[in-house]
Amino acid sequence: GLHYLDSAATTQKPAAVLDAMRGYYEHDNANPHRGAYALSARATQRYHDARETVARFFGVRDASTIIFTRGTTEAINLVAHGWGRPMLQPGDDVVVTGLEHHANFVPWQQVARDRGARFLIAELTADGQVDLDHLQSLIGDRTRVVAFGHVSNALGTINPVAEIAAMAKRAGALVVVDGAQGAPHLEVEWPSLDAAGVDLYAFSGHKMLGPMGIGGLLGRRSVLEAMSPYQTGGDMIDFVGDIETTWNVLPHKFEAGTPNVADAVGLGAACDYLSRIGMARVRAHEVALIGQALERLASIPEVRIHGPMDPALRSGVVAFTVEGVHPHDLATILDDRNVCIRAGHHCAQPLMRRLQVPATARASFYVYSDGDDVEALAAGVEQAITVFAG
Repeated sequence: GLHYLDSAATTQKPAAVLDAMRGYYEHDNANPHRGAYALSARATQRYHDARETVARFFGVRDASTIIFTRGTTEAINLVAHGWGRPMLQPGDDVVVTGLEHHANFVPWQQVARDRGARFLIAELTADGQVDLDHLQSLIGDRTRVVAFGHVSNALGTINPVAEIAAMAKRAGALVVVDGAQGAPHLEVEWPSLDAAGVDLYAFSGHKMLGPMGIGGLLGRRSVLEAMSPYQTGGDMIDFVGDIETTWNVLPHKFEAGTPNVADAVGLGAACDYLSRIGMARVRAHEVALIGQALERLASIPEVRIHGPMDPALRSGVVAFTVEGVHPHDLATILDDRNVCIRAGHHCAQPLMRRLQVPATARASFYVYSDGDDVEALAAGVEQAITVFAG
């Protein structure tokens, strides 16, 4: 009887992922890269195999250009510190959009402030898309970074990655894409992103059926090699002298400390699981559900839907507000009916200001969602309206 509609926050995990992680801990657990014994060698191989599996999922030919991180937030901070701090100069421009999750907003805001660069924000259209004309007007000779989300976590808006990347590349800027909500829902092929001008793409495992605490950064080798390490210690070191230290090769250069092998194994299992389904089928399933949800919620007069009304322009998210019902109250009433949604600013306070609302309700769907979940959501909204109407 549970209707889980908070998959944009984190997804539920299939047995294949849980079994893979349990199998690692029961049969192969050891500290990789360091032990001169068979068990450690097996742990090292499992970590290597997980990276190769993730590489296949994203179409990455050189698996050493996949950096494992704790997730999208750490991956973007890695870029902001490892590329932004040494490269940005006073008077340079860093451009983001008003759709961004805080994880792709605050790191750039802070590094721009610290380096004396300007931090510029592209505004939105009335239906919650990036205003491409305004974005183009912000990009110029001093633009060094253009960072934007593949998909908005708060609205589900799918951004035109190739078009935005082309604008940035004409100015010679670094292109960084927050793929936390793109990788789970859309077919993400690194060769296509690379050809479009994307330099770096960050993602989180727990939003694509994998465990929490693992994600990654896909990137061009030339860009990754030019970046400074974000953290030091452990296997990211090549040689330590009394005065100077040299760094290991990719990907180890950015993976300080003991590797998160079990979660990497789980992420690899999640990638295999999604590959067996097929990302085209994942997308088709979500478009159908989003279309149903938009139609059903739009039929309720008190509901205001935020973001594009065309399901083809959305990923698996429907954000809305209900006249006379605060989103937190709505979430509580829905919870009483075993419907789980997210209510709040969704780590997107700049977006909420642009929507002129303090918070929204967000229902998010994934591969295990179905039409019954949509109907349970709508029925719960109608009940909440009745309750607050008195």
